[in-house]
Amino acid sequence: MSDVRPRATRLIRQHRGVPVYGYRSDPGTPPVSLLRLHGPDGLEQAPHIHDFPVLVHLPTEHAVYVVTPGRVVDVGHVPLPDPSVTVFFDPGALGIDSRSPWPTWNRHPLLSAFLHGQASGLLRVPLPPGHTLWTDTVAAIEAELEHRRDGFQQAALAHLTLLLIDLARLTTDIPGEFRLLGEPLLADVFEVIDRRFGEPLSLRDVAAAVGVTPGHLTTLVRRRTGRTVQDWITERRMAHARELLGGSDLPIAVIANRVGLPDPSYFGRVFRRAHELSPRAWRNQLHGDSHG
Repeated sequence: MSDVRPRATRLIRQHRGVPVYGYRSDPGTPPVSLLRLHGPDGLEQAPHIHDFPVLVHLPTEHAVYVVTPGRVVDVGHVPLPDPSVTVFFDPGALGIDSRSPWPTWNRHPLLSAFLHGQASGLLRVPLPPGHTLWTDTVAAIEAELEHRRDGFQQAALAHLTLLLIDLARLTTDIPGEFRLLGEPLLADVFEVIDRRFGEPLSLRDVAAAVGVTPGHLTTLVRRRTGRTVQDWITERRMAHARELLGGSDLPIAVIANRVGLPDPSYFGRVFRRAHELSPRAWRNQLHGDSHG
């Protein structure tokens, strides 16, 4: 995410005038690369795209940004504190055909967090207090890449796997994570969303369920997550829609109804906004690649 990119990345094409960076797959390139930044100097402000997964660890904020491959990212609109560490990696190192379309990667359980559907391509994941795994593991990856002892590539990949396992755990139990963070009201909000996303659900419904006003809930959720309650309802619906599209042959209309959007046309518009593909095209791309 910087002009000072690791040698492992390269400019591979332009997409509608936006530069797209790929991860080198030659034998001499390690499967994981790091970029440690101390302040905004060197950050690429112009929109760009990574054709591979990226993580940004913010140790002073105890948080991680998950950067979706294939999405236009504009770092100029994301305040990254000093310091931050960007972790780049080759999905092929996880046994995935990195030449295949991004949506097909969702079959790998360690990459589910990258399907977050955030329109900006960035999802901010808070880390629990006292959670040192990211700082320690990033340092271990950095040491392996610096010293390059025998087996360093395999060791770096093993450390990356620990980060991806932790990320998957953090993003699959959002209510549990907020309880660990000492924020029971937010935990209740996400439990309501998890329980009721398959039915008509609005900000007012969620606020009433947790016993606060819609205005207070809007302010709280936006301040703590950077997103609105409706954003999170939509994200939960889209996550389940992706599961059903990829793991079943259910008709689109049935899936729309199961995720609380019974109008298939409206469901299609919401899905396209989140994924830049219609539900049918997303499914066809996924299944077409898997059978091709």
